Amino acid sequence: MSVNVGFEFSREEGVFLVGLARDAIERALLSEEMPIPSYVSEKLTKEHGVFVTLNKQDRGSHSLRGCIGLPYPVKPLTEAIIDSAVNSALNDPRFPPVSLKEMDSIIVEVSILTPPQELDVKVPQDIPDRIEVGVDGLIVSRGNQRGLLLPQVAVDWGWDAEEFLTQCCLKAWLQPDAWLLLDTKISKFQTIIFSEVEPRGTIEPVVMDN
Repeated sequence: MSVNVGFEFSREEGVFLVGLARDAIERALLSEEMPIPSYVSEKLTKEHGVFVTLNKQDRGSHSLRGCIGLPYPVKPLTEAIIDSAVNSALNDPRFPPVSLKEMDSIIVEVSILTPPQELDVKVPQDIPDRIEVGVDGLIVSRGNQRGLLLPQVAVDWGWDAEEFLTQCCLKAWLQPDAWLLLDTKISKFQTIIFSEVEPRGTIEPVVMDN
């Protein structure tokens, strides 16, 4: 499903941004400095939240190899992508660092986020009705604990809105039904996604079906 999230990026801009993410990773693996692009349009220097996802392709199947980002618009887009890409490859605590040779089998994906908006509901039971699977990503926070899931995760796993909330609570190391507690904060955001079709291959916008 496509969604108008209030901002747009062209395919050409997406190609540039995914290429920037790959270049940043490979330069880091070669211990080379990655310069911040100075020739980009003003649009690409505006602050946006962003995540870079790395999926390893093996005999036609894909498996997650790294995913780190900045959920809030705190850095210019190009800088946020460079930082997120390098951290996804080298600093995701769930995986060992990616090797340069491994980059030949990794698909690079960039998700650009709208600013998260906290849901305001009278009763927590109404929260699932405010979430559109395939469109919305989620942030669950309670105290110092926070979990974030991108919208494509719910689609990949076939979750409905309630299961999406449950899994986001677990990501935050909370009880699975913590989203029903009054002092748990639920925010949602939308994304524009660009991804390599195959490692080092064509870069296309990603349109999800819910």
